[in-house]
Amino acid sequence: MIMIAMFGALLPVEGAARDERGPVTNLPLPRFVSMKAAEGNVRRGPSLTHKIDWVFKRRGMPLEITAEYGHWRRVRDRDGAGGWVHYALLSGARTVLIEEDMLTVHARPDSGAPVTAAFELGVVARLGKCEVSWCSISAGGYRGWAPKDKLWGVAPNELRD
Repeated sequence: MIMIAMFGALLPVEGAARDERGPVTNLPLPRFVSMKAAEGNVRRGPSLTHKIDWVFKRRGMPLEITAEYGHWRRVRDRDGAGGWVHYALLSGARTVLIEEDMLTVHARPDSGAPVTAAFELGVVARLGKCEVSWCSISAGGYRGWAPKDKLWGVAPNELRD
C-alpha cells in the first residue's frame, strides 16, 4: 500500500496499487483463486490440528487469498466468510460469481452490443479476458462480455489478456 505524509501522519492513498507479496509464493496478496475440490475444510488456523469451522462445498467457487503460511492459504468468499484452507484444494483457474440476477452478457464489451445470454444471480462462470470495465465470461456453454462491477472474483483495476 502506498502511503503519503500529511500533517505529520502517514495516510493510505485511495486506489494506490498494492505491492504486498505472499511470503511463501511471492505472488500478490490479495489475489483470487478458485476451489479445485468439491469440498474443502475451512480451519481456524493453518494446520490440521486447528478446528474445522465449516466446509466449502462448491467446486469452482472463487475465493480471495489474503495470507499464506506454509502449505496453507487464508481465504475468504464473497460474503467475507473464510479461514485457512490447504493449498492443494485451490486452483489458479479463475472464476467469478455473478452478482446480478439475469445479468445480460454481450457479444462485445459494449452495452449496445447484441446480448448473447443472461446469467442468474450466483452462477459461477469462468473468467477470460478483462478490460477496464468489462470481462469475458463463460458458463453452461454460453459466453459473452459482462460489466466488471457485476462480478465478484476480479479486482476493479485488474486487466487480463
